[in-house]
Amino acid sequence: MRSSFAALSIRPFAILWAGSLGSTTAFFMSTIVQAIVAFELTGKNGDVGLVLLGSGVASAVLGPVGGAIADRLSKKTINIVASIVSMLVFLVTAILIATDSLQLHHLVLGAFVNGASFAFVGPARQAWVVELVGVELRANAIALNQVALNAARVWAPAIAGGMVAVAFIGPAGAYFTMTALYLVALVSLAWLPPSRPSPTAQRHSVLGDMVAGVLYAWSQPRLRWMLVLFFLMILFGLSSTAVLPGLLENELNRDADSFGYLQAANAVGGLLASLAVASVAGSSRALTVYSVSGVLGGLALILVGVAPTFTIVLLPMFLFGVGFGAFQTLNNAVIVTESDPNYFGRITSLTFLAFAGFLVASYPVGLAADAIGERLTLVILGALTTATVLLIAPLIAR
Repeated sequence: MRSSFAALSIRPFAILWAGSLGSTTAFFMSTIVQAIVAFELTGKNGDVGLVLLGSGVASAVLGPVGGAIADRLSKKTINIVASIVSMLVFLVTAILIATDSLQLHHLVLGAFVNGASFAFVGPARQAWVVELVGVELRANAIALNQVALNAARVWAPAIAGGMVAVAFIGPAGAYFTMTALYLVALVSLAWLPPSRPSPTAQRHSVLGDMVAGVLYAWSQPRLRWMLVLFFLMILFGLSSTAVLPGLLENELNRDADSFGYLQAANAVGGLLASLAVASVAGSSRALTVYSVSGVLGGLALILVGVAPTFTIVLLPMFLFGVGFGAFQTLNNAVIVTESDPNYFGRITSLTFLAFAGFLVASYPVGLAADAIGERLTLVILGALTTATVLLIAPLIAR
């Protein structure tokens, strides 16, 4: 356990890590609440995917720009501005719900703005971590970032689901809570030292820096295949989010409000897995462990699709969390060890494109679920996830 949390001995990183818990908790609360609200507004899986599409389009378009900007400007300033933007989105959404004025296009627009904010803050925060810790703790620090994400995913669904279920709190109260959490995270950033730009940045235009980052990644075969594997895994695996509210209502005879329980089971598995593998993030075993974890996540997703009852589906959702939690933790850490720190903002932005990809794919996945059913859609996604790991992991090892 001491080796798993070694990077927290660096005080600035510990402050950034602790402050991030507030914003990541709010972020994962929003994924639950907006999915429930979108499905209850229209009763369609496609509309849940449409909200995710709004975030995905913004992340896909602005992700490479965010990576280039992270290497050129102060990462502290980027984090502060992006946090303010997200906080205002949650506040406006809360007011619209409280005044019974919310429409589906409001959710889509809010998701787009939050996706744009995420495109900048994600690469900047990850690259800032590299500055705050030494080379020997770099992989561990990135792994601990994933631990924080998975920890937030444990309690965020429970908080969000509980608030939505209580009549006098509801979705509006949940969004007001998200606003407050972002405010706490914003205050913690004031205690951190300023960051420095990469010496390789600003030699070209922003577009030139983006191209330089892509060319660097492409020139490293091992890094290139890691990025391809990560993109496809996130694309196939996490787009299942758009299908789960419909699976509950149409197949398992549960209200969409129970989506929070599925995500909580997923998150508990992810947290336990990320804690277990954080200590091996910088070792030669990382590649083997994260390949096995990816296969486990794909097989678990197939089981989610065939589970006959709500109680039974919680187990494969837990296993799905274990597989993807370990995979994401180790993949991010291994990519760090393979990358030149001067390009890390741009390399990180390429990994965040994977999340943009799954958000964009959520809309057609939701439409597919409306056409062929939630169960078959989940089985297909699980099979694609498993096949991706089995095909690409040997190329990385070779």
